[in-house]
Amino acid sequence: MSKDKSQNGKPARQGHGDWLEVFLAFLRLGLTSFGGPVAHLGYFREEFVTHRGWFTEKSYADLVALGQFLPGPASSQVGLGIGLARAGLPGALAAWTAFTLPSALLLMVFGYGVLALGSDMNGDYLRGLKAAAVAVVAHAVWGMGRSLCPDRERRTLAVAGATLLVVWPHPLGQVGVILAGGLIGWLFLKAETDTDHTPLDIRVPRSLSVAALAVFFLLLAGLPLLAGLFPAQALALFDSFYRSGALVFGGGHVVLPLLQAEVVSPGWVGEDSFLAGYGAAQAVPGPLFTFAAYLGTVMGPVPNGAIGAAICLVAIFLPSFLLVIGVLPFWERLRHFQPMRRALLGVNAAVVGLLLAALYHPVWTSGVRAPSDFALVLLAFTLLAFWRLPAWLVVVATAVAGAVVAQVF
Repeated sequence: MSKDKSQNGKPARQGHGDWLEVFLAFLRLGLTSFGGPVAHLGYFREEFVTHRGWFTEKSYADLVALGQFLPGPASSQVGLGIGLARAGLPGALAAWTAFTLPSALLLMVFGYGVLALGSDMNGDYLRGLKAAAVAVVAHAVWGMGRSLCPDRERRTLAVAGATLLVVWPHPLGQVGVILAGGLIGWLFLKAETDTDHTPLDIRVPRSLSVAALAVFFLLLAGLPLLAGLFPAQALALFDSFYRSGALVFGGGHVVLPLLQAEVVSPGWVGEDSFLAGYGAAQAVPGPLFTFAAYLGTVMGPVPNGAIGAAICLVAIFLPSFLLVIGVLPFWERLRHFQPMRRALLGVNAAVVGLLLAALYHPVWTSGVRAPSDFALVLLAFTLLAFWRLPAWLVVVATAVAGAVVAQVF
């Protein structure tokens, strides 16, 4: 076992946990991780690299890079990878359940409220939550940048990637920047001796990984055929949400147009209800893909309600399960090859650039609208970076401060 250390100097302890430990860690994050997928990566880094020491910066960056490569919700895939590396398949299931369930239940309750009464999610407290998200992402970019871009070549690569993504904010641009970073690293960067990397202990048989990949592609190709042959609403629903989760790059915000086309166009969900749910999804912690639970709840044709929410939620996250289980064991083996290690240097620098671009848009542009918002960001960043308070406590404190500020200004 390598004597790898995390940011706090503790030995990295990955691969030696149990599912309950993973569940409790992710449950707290599921209750407090506001701000969207990029902010979630910051929360994960703070919790599992800095605080708990389960991963090193490089190991965590590998998981982030893999999440950016794969279609689906990047932060949830990183969470699945963390659970898988820490406690095997039970750990992956525990991580997903604990991180997803709080926001899914909240959105289901909101869905029932919309059906009964309607609701307005534009509360003043959102100012503080958005400011906290800006600070968390900025702190993550700062920490990962210092570790993964220690020289001018990689810093330049990160800035170039961020510049391209700011000018061309397209999901294909994200994939292109990651691929370009890997190619540049492979051709021009020099890989250091990999003594400070603790291998991810992925306890998944190769046969199971291959089977997971086979099931992913089989469902992707077969579900539309089955939905056409057997016109059952439950099957059509599962097909629509599975394809939405399997074919989207760029996270929750990017999947919204796909979901709108899938559920609004055929009349399953009304336009007003769709937009109300999207507003609610911004106000709850956890992954934005749990918006699927709301849509399943408010859907007109049956199955709807709790059953519809469960179908939609499982269908939209299932591709991520299959891809992470199928790819992550091979990813750890590939990274030991010298050309792959050089490529990963460039990929990790590109990931820093991707996070830097996301810090500007949508995190900064949606979270900083006035001088008072910027003051909240400075306060939250100071508490994170200099006072080293837990991210969840900073989120709560900044939310309260935001509510106070909203009443004063």
